Amino acid sequence: MPLYKTIRVNDFTKVFVWKIEESLEDLTVGIELTEQSKKRVDAMKSILHQQGFMSIRQLLKQAGYVDADVFYDEFGKPYLKDNNYISITHSFTFTAIIISKKNPVGIDVEKQRDKIVKIAHKFTPIEEYKTIANHEALVSKLTIVWGAKESLYKIYGKKKLQFLHHIYIDDFSFIDTQTTGVIKYEGYVSNHSIHFLEFDGFTCVYACLLYTSPSPRDLSTS
Repeated sequence: MPLYKTIRVNDFTKVFVWKIEESLEDLTVGIELTEQSKKRVDAMKSILHQQGFMSIRQLLKQAGYVDADVFYDEFGKPYLKDNNYISITHSFTFTAIIISKKNPVGIDVEKQRDKIVKIAHKFTPIEEYKTIANHEALVSKLTIVWGAKESLYKIYGKKKLQFLHHIYIDDFSFIDTQTTGVIKYEGYVSNHSIHFLEFDGFTCVYACLLYTSPSPRDLSTS
């Protein structure tokens, strides 16, 4: 089973990355799905999406969970029944999860592609990156920024956030492999630590919530 990478972020947070190399049948070995999950898999038209779903269940198994331990809210955000925090991602042949016993977390895996340059103006002030002369470095940096914003979006867990206007990523160097980010939306402000790594033409970014004022739950009941 190709558990591609395990990252111990801190004493209470771990990342698990899977590289999909098996058939769908092989990925079902040792996995028991709920009836709802079976319907979700059967409704997927792409074999790769089905493989992604099942490989995530293999990752859950690696982390000591089963499919029935995961549930989703009306926005599609996943939760664990033991109240630990979880985030899930899938991109082509890679899937990943991050689980924390203490802090809300988000994770994103993205394939590095040239088209990120064409859409960059939609999610970040592109003028900030005009000094990057090397095209590959530009693709790499923009993919990290996108992944960071996607990770923060998953932590917030509700709709209406705009990547360009509500999520801000502090500048970073590739050597540091980390940065920070902030969400600012209708009086809600949250600060996050962000880490990133690259492998096999993909970028993985994961974020941990540091503190908020107020919390999304407070906003939803106000």
